[in-house]
Amino acid sequence: MVIHFSVEGHLACGHKGQQLSASKELNRVKCRSCRNTDAFKQARKDQRNAARRTARQAKNTHGAVDWRTQWIERLTAMAGLQRLPRGFSGQAFV
Repeated sequence: MVIHFSVEGHLACGHKGQQLSASKELNRVKCRSCRNTDAFKQARKDQRNAARRTARQAKNTHGAVDWRTQWIERLTAMAGLQRLPRGFSGQAFV
């Protein structure tokens, strides 16, 4: 069975009928005419951008730990005096 893309109560491809199945979920749409409409392509683009935005936000909140702080903690955990790499203030021993 072909599933059409529904936009504001209408089918994107322009087909009309009482027995046509429609969905707003982009992955369920099987009608080739609906998939080639500007409305479907824009909805797909919006969905992709929203997914990228949430992934970027999740990465920023998860990866917000400063790598320099982690590096200093790693060196201080090692036995003996360790010199900080270049780029750290003063290259002091930790």
